[in-house]
Amino acid sequence: MRTYLFISIWLYSGLLYSQTLIGNNGFLFEVTDTGINTKFSEIGSSFFRNKLILVSSKKIGGLAKIDPNTNEAYKELYCLDTLAGGLLGEPLLFSRILNTPDSEDQLSFSPDEKTVYYTRSAKENSIEFKLYKAILEENSHGNWINEELLDINQKNISIETPYVNSLGNKLYFSANFPDSIGGYDIYVSNINADGSLSTPKNLGPTINTDKDEKYPSLSIDNDYLFFASKGHQNIGGSDIFISKIFNTRYSVPKNLGNTINTQYDEIAYFHATDNTGYFSSNRKENIGFDIYYFTLDHIKQTIEGQIVDIETKTIQPSTIVVLKDKNQIEIDRLITGEDGTYSFDVIPMESYTISIEKNNFQDASFPFLANKSTETTYKKDLEITATKPIIAEVNDELRIIVENIHFDTAKHNIREESHIPLNKIIKVLKEHPKIKLAINAHTDNTGTRASNLNLSNKRAKSTLKYLIKNGIAKNRLLSKGYGENRPLIDCKNNCSDDDLQANRRVDFVILNTLPENTLNTDNQTGNYHIIAGSFSIKKNCIKMIEQLKKEGFASAREIGANKNGLYLAAYASYKSKPEALKALKTIRIINNEKAWLTFKKLD
Repeated sequence: MRTYLFISIWLYSGLLYSQTLIGNNGFLFEVTDTGINTKFSEIGSSFFRNKLILVSSKKIGGLAKIDPNTNEAYKELYCLDTLAGGLLGEPLLFSRILNTPDSEDQLSFSPDEKTVYYTRSAKENSIEFKLYKAILEENSHGNWINEELLDINQKNISIETPYVNSLGNKLYFSANFPDSIGGYDIYVSNINADGSLSTPKNLGPTINTDKDEKYPSLSIDNDYLFFASKGHQNIGGSDIFISKIFNTRYSVPKNLGNTINTQYDEIAYFHATDNTGYFSSNRKENIGFDIYYFTLDHIKQTIEGQIVDIETKTIQPSTIVVLKDKNQIEIDRLITGEDGTYSFDVIPMESYTISIEKNNFQDASFPFLANKSTETTYKKDLEITATKPIIAEVNDELRIIVENIHFDTAKHNIREESHIPLNKIIKVLKEHPKIKLAINAHTDNTGTRASNLNLSNKRAKSTLKYLIKNGIAKNRLLSKGYGENRPLIDCKNNCSDDDLQANRRVDFVILNTLPENTLNTDNQTGNYHIIAGSFSIKKNCIKMIEQLKKEGFASAREIGANKNGLYLAAYASYKSKPEALKALKTIRIINNEKAWLTFKKLD
C-alpha cells in the first residue's frame, strides 16, 4: 500500500512539475464549455455552411451498437449551430449518405464546400480508417455523390484526421505508413485539379516524433500548423502544438501552454476566427472527449532601446535594425530616427536575433531571448563598432578616408554624430605619430563665394580644435578652407541635393608623404620588397597579407622564405632601389615604423 501511495504521489508531482516547467508559453487561453457535452465523446471536426461538424458516439432515436475497441457506439457525424459565446446548438445527424452503419470520423471540406474528404472504418476493424472523397451534387441540400476510396489508402494502414487548407490545394492528415517515424505521423498531399491526391509527404522529424502526431489544422492565414502530439515537450497525454510554416520546412513546435493543455489529452484543435475556435479533451475523468470553446490572447511583449556607438556612446540615427526569429527568418525591420531608438513586438519564450546595418559601421548581431511569461517591455541598448579608417590614394594625394563630417546649415559647430569619424582620425594620428595632416574644408555653391570661403575656414578650424582638444599636437596639423572652389562634382548652377551634399565635405590629407605607388596600385614586379613581417608559419604570413589588402595595400603578397626559413609578407615590390626607398619612407609614416627593405630575386 505504501509503495502504491509513493508511486501515485511521484506521478502526480511529475505532472505538476511538467505543467510548471512549460507554463503558459506566451498564450493566454480562456476555455469554456460548449453546453452540449454528454457521457459520450464529442470531437469537433470542421465547419460546413456556418455549422460545426461533430464526430460523436452518441446515438439519436435508438439503441446503439457498441464498438468493442472503444466501448462506445460506432461514431457518426453531426451538425450543430454555433451560438453566441462559443455555445453549440442541438446536434443533428449531418448526412444520411455519409453516415453509415460503419464508424465515421474526421472530415474536411474544400474552400467552396463542394468536395469533402472524410474517414470511415469498417465494423470488422474499427480502428483502421480509410480516406474517402465525395462531391456535393449541384443545387442540392446535402446530397453527396461520387463517393470514392482514394488511391493513397493502403492495406493495414489507417489514415485519419484530414484537414484541407484554406487555399484548397493541400490536404494534411495522420497515418501509420511504413515510413512513419512514430506510430502515427502527419503527412501532406497536394490536391490535384480533379480532387485526387499526390503521393503523401511526411512532414519530417521536426514535426513528427517516435510517438503519435494527429489532428493537423492550420491558422486562418495558413502560416501556422497546429497538431496534437504525445511527444515533444509535453505536459501529459496528447498536447496541442504550434509550428510556423516556411516554404520548405517547419519551425520547432511550441507547446500552446498550460492554459489549454493538461495532463490529459487535448486534440482536434481548430480555429473559427483568428483568436477563437474549438478543441476536445478528456480532462473530465471517466468521461470520453468533450468539446470546448477557446478564446486566445497573446501576451504582449516589446523589446526596445537605442543604437549607440560603442566608444562615444552617441546615438545612431539612420540605422537599419532587423528582427529575426530563431531560424534567422526576418520578422520586422525599421530605420532609426534622430533619437536612434528601435522597438519590436516579440512573443514570450521565443529566441530572436537583432541585426544591425549602418554605413561606416561593422554589421552586428545580438541574440535575445524573451524569457518572461508576463506582459513586459525588455530594455536593451545595442552598441555598434565603427569601421576602421583607411589610408588611400586620391588625386595624387594620400588621405585618411572616413565618413563625412557634418555641420548644420551655415554653421561651423561640429555635430555630435561627427565625433565618430573624427575619433577615427585621432586614432590613426596617435598610432602613427609621424603623420602630419592637412584639414581641407569645402562647401557647396549656395550663397556667395566670400561667405562660403569664410564658412569653410571656420569649419576647418573647428575640426582642428577638436583634434587638438583630444591630444593631437598643433604642430602636426594645418587647416584651410577652400569654399566652393574645389567641388567634387562640378555641377555649377544645376546641382541636385545629392551633388550639393557631396561637395560639402572635409578632406584629411597626409602632408609629409607622397603616394609613391604604395596604395591602390598593383606593384608586384621587381626584386626590391618592402617587408611588413616575417613568420615561421605560412598561414600567419597569409593572414598578414589579407590584412594589408584590407588596409588598401593592393600589392601585398607572400614572396617566399628567406635564408632563415621565415615566410615574408611584402607591402609591394619595386624594380629600382631608389623607388623602393621612397615608398618605404611613406609606409613607415602611414602604417608601420618597423617595415624594412630587402632584396630577393623571384622566379
